[in-house]
Amino acid sequence: MIDNLAGAVPADSLSSALDEIDPLQAHFHEGIAPDEIEQVYLLKRAQPMLQAFTALFHGGQDGVIVRLLVLRELAADANDSAFSRADINQKFAYLIPESLETVLGRLRGHGLLAWDNPAAVYRITPLARNVLAALDTLLALARPEEDEAEMGFLLSQVAGAQAVGGVTVEQLKHLLGRLVELTEEFRDAIASGSEFRLRASQAKWHMACDWVEKGSVILRAITSDERADSATHRAAQAIGRAQSQLLNMQGMFSRALNQIERQRVHLGQSGLSTTDIKRWLLAHDDLASLAEEAIERPLLPLFITPAEMIDVAETELLLERAANIAPGGLPSGEDAPLTINDNPAMQAELDDWLKRLSDFANLDNFPVVAEGAPRSVPIQDSLLPASFAVASYRASMLPLLGDAAEASLQGATAELARLPVRFDSEDELVELDDPHVAAMSRATLSIAPPVALPGPLIPPAFDLNLESPAQPESKTDE
Repeated sequence: MIDNLAGAVPADSLSSALDEIDPLQAHFHEGIAPDEIEQVYLLKRAQPMLQAFTALFHGGQDGVIVRLLVLRELAADANDSAFSRADINQKFAYLIPESLETVLGRLRGHGLLAWDNPAAVYRITPLARNVLAALDTLLALARPEEDEAEMGFLLSQVAGAQAVGGVTVEQLKHLLGRLVELTEEFRDAIASGSEFRLRASQAKWHMACDWVEKGSVILRAITSDERADSATHRAAQAIGRAQSQLLNMQGMFSRALNQIERQRVHLGQSGLSTTDIKRWLLAHDDLASLAEEAIERPLLPLFITPAEMIDVAETELLLERAANIAPGGLPSGEDAPLTINDNPAMQAELDDWLKRLSDFANLDNFPVVAEGAPRSVPIQDSLLPASFAVASYRASMLPLLGDAAEASLQGATAELARLPVRFDSEDELVELDDPHVAAMSRATLSIAPPVALPGPLIPPAFDLNLESPAQPESKTDE
């Protein structure tokens, strides 16, 4: 009965049912179709490109290098668009014929090389040139020794896509993800308290800031592009906020390194510190080798005779008697050694600046121009009078006002962050009649609590342009 029913099923219906079974379904739960997932659909649509990468990178590393060597050498010859087998044999005379034949067959079978039968020549396909162009960009920009931040390739992809008008949200999300990873890495380095890790992360932070400056131009172009959709604008704005968080970490690095500098321990009068000792130890790959010829293994036992034991006992007895008959009393007094307070003068300046802002926080110290007018004071009234250096230092501390992260800490800067004073600035210079400062940005201090405003696309760092009248062409941006 079963055999008869099986034989009644048409052969074409059975083959079509087998064709409808997707091998990818074995990786998904029952009832979930892979084609209903957006990413699976996009990857399937790019299957020819994925097969090209599979043809190049499937197998051992030696085979991958030989395939890329042959394909890159053929594509690099821009004078000829077609290659006969004799030309290929001559060009790759350093390869054994069997390996060359295997590579050519694999590249031809996956559409990276095209065989022109009438002309009996090989040709590089457009797909192969696209794959090689992507690999060349990755190999040129993804060098850890030159780009420790590893942002060059991601930013180049966004810049290239923007130049041809095809930037995607996925490309922007890759760049955003890298910025978030760098921010978390730098925060972990600051929290570790390790001087060596801090200095290494600070060098990496400077490199990342260089890429941020280049990326800001690209992001402005994306946000001003009328063809970009809302998802692209949101991704660009998120990148701008991530860049701002990354740029604001300079003060955190400086405070952490200054704290380590204050806690540094020096070894006697030698001038060496624990940091110098650690740096010297890190310069040795094998620390155990430092004990060579310093410790004998096994330890040699020492034997003494009774006569030597008597001499040692006699010496100890005489020393005890001498200690008992020694004159008593307190030793003569000596003057205490003279010490010089080497506390940095900037600490005193910070305390003075904190006291000055605390006075401004008092309601009675804010001038009232008219009844009901907001109590505020121009920024120059708080920064001046002072020298150019002191005014610049005070201006650099203003962004800490209302900083929640800094207010949760301890110290003078934390007290500064907890003051009920709000700092507002504008992109406009105000000329001043001061012997040291010619102009500065228009800004005010007020007693109103800070208001959480949504940040701009790329929030500019607080810009106090201070310039000395003696040098009108130079400006200092804080």
